[in-house]
Amino acid sequence: MTSRSLILQRIRENLGSSNSPEPPPVPVVWPTTNPTSEELKSRFAEELRAVHGEPIAASGWEEAGAILRDLAQAAGWNHVLVMDRPLARDVVARADLPWETTILPEDPPARDLAGIPLAVIQADYLLADTGSSVVVCERPGERLACYLPPACIVVAEVSQLREHLPASWDELATKGAEPDRRGEFVIITGPSRTADIEKILILGVHGPKRLVVLVVG
Repeated sequence: MTSRSLILQRIRENLGSSNSPEPPPVPVVWPTTNPTSEELKSRFAEELRAVHGEPIAASGWEEAGAILRDLAQAAGWNHVLVMDRPLARDVVARADLPWETTILPEDPPARDLAGIPLAVIQADYLLADTGSSVVVCERPGERLACYLPPACIVVAEVSQLREHLPASWDELATKGAEPDRRGEFVIITGPSRTADIEKILILGVHGPKRLVVLVVG
């Protein structure tokens, strides 16, 4: 058997179905200390403020809707792009504002969404040590919602808080290994910011200028 035949044979053998590989072991980067929910909330809020984000806590969904309504009225938002997920839809519905609502299409042209001032998206996890929101974007439109509107509100529940990235690794690796999984994981840490020009910090150049994370529970 020639080398070419051997290579082709191995390719044919491996094109069939196979068991999903085991996720890699969790990298030992930082120890897990198992903080309480209140400690996670406090650390998350502290770290998010440090990068110019706005953490807001709500005890329940009615309060979360009222907070969103107050934010929209204060900022003059009259149109919202909503990620098609339960928490994002629910908080917008509870805000009960006379604004235009666009449920995020699967793969919308960016120009069709360019004039919408606000996106409301749902996080999959919140990382307390950096104030980051992890959003699993399964479709192109979901990724677009993270970057295009000038203001972004991330909605999550307290149960989605994790101490740091290694503490959520098992869950992320399991999601990433799903055979039908498409898209990418986006980690959002505060509003977009750059200091490329004369080391002057400017917000909103590459993404939202304002980022609010609404933690419910």
